[in-house]
Amino acid sequence: MPESRQERALLVYAHRKRVRGPAAVLHVAEVMEELKDLVLAAGATVAASHVQSVDAENPATIVRKGTLVRLKQEIETTGANLVVFQNLLKPKQQALLEEELDVKTLDRREVILDIFARRARTREGKLQVELAQLSFRLGRLTGGRKELSRLGGGIGTRGPGEKKLEEDRRRIRTQIRQFERELTTVRRTRSLHYQRRREVGFPVVALVGYTNAGKSTLFNRLTGADVFVADQLFATLDPTARKFRLPGGREAILVDTVGFIHDLPDELRQAFLATLEGIGEADLLLHVVDGSSDAMESNIASVNTILGELSFREKPIVLLMNKRDLCLPGAPPQEGALRISAKSGEGIPELLTLIERELWFHRPQEIASTPPA
Repeated sequence: MPESRQERALLVYAHRKRVRGPAAVLHVAEVMEELKDLVLAAGATVAASHVQSVDAENPATIVRKGTLVRLKQEIETTGANLVVFQNLLKPKQQALLEEELDVKTLDRREVILDIFARRARTREGKLQVELAQLSFRLGRLTGGRKELSRLGGGIGTRGPGEKKLEEDRRRIRTQIRQFERELTTVRRTRSLHYQRRREVGFPVVALVGYTNAGKSTLFNRLTGADVFVADQLFATLDPTARKFRLPGGREAILVDTVGFIHDLPDELRQAFLATLEGIGEADLLLHVVDGSSDAMESNIASVNTILGELSFREKPIVLLMNKRDLCLPGAPPQEGALRISAKSGEGIPELLTLIERELWFHRPQEIASTPPA
């Protein structure tokens, strides 16, 4: 169903008083900037933002009653028709907030799922999104939401949001089982593709990194492909693989992956499991970092944490400081990192030489057995 008008979102974050001083201010600024980028990537505009420091979240509505009154005033003043919480909302909290504020209220999980629904292109990507949305909204059936079907359109209505989610739990669970069976078949086919690549002997290199770090631009630069690139979070969702040539004349497989994000909720990780499994097949990881970002250090830490949780930190990793052309003159490089610009091509010859050297060191048999192109 087409949207009648673009959504205008009021962003809300109730953060706990754990850290004081400049570090706390920087953390809140990073969090709110990322939430803004998520909302913009989902197709809405940002009408206003509201940040509140609390000793503890209100168990009923996250924020205090006085804050709810101020939020209602901001909704009326700015014309916002959507409220997005950085805090993760329980079903009853979400229902109470929608009742109090009288507008659709979401948390960042639903915004991310909506972006996934927009970005998914392959059959596996779409199945992962639909499964994640159904599983998430199944829990909302017990939360007393006023409008589970959300026939008005907008963020949260794409994918299975248009498939009558107000139907009983048994119907949704039947759909979930069906999607799980289809995913099993799709993954089995993808595993055969990986096996065939191994039999041919091509080494595999995977791009990883925080979302919007420039991985897809680098993928296009190295392979000559035409993967969708945009200055948005989660511009690429589905895994993409292409051959690229090394300086010595031999070829390798380059795999692009979905970008990571801070505090990614566990229930959302399954929505891009395919790309993470692609990382598992790689002989070498290229960790792409936006070298011009103020949040560079925390972004690196988030990616390393997720790689560690998935037991991928043991793989050889090359750290790449991308967007070299945007970095301030004299800015100190990250220790052990290679500075490049995927957009302009600066540092790419050095990168290719480094990739070949790393592959030769860690997987000499693959390099030796791969015939020159």
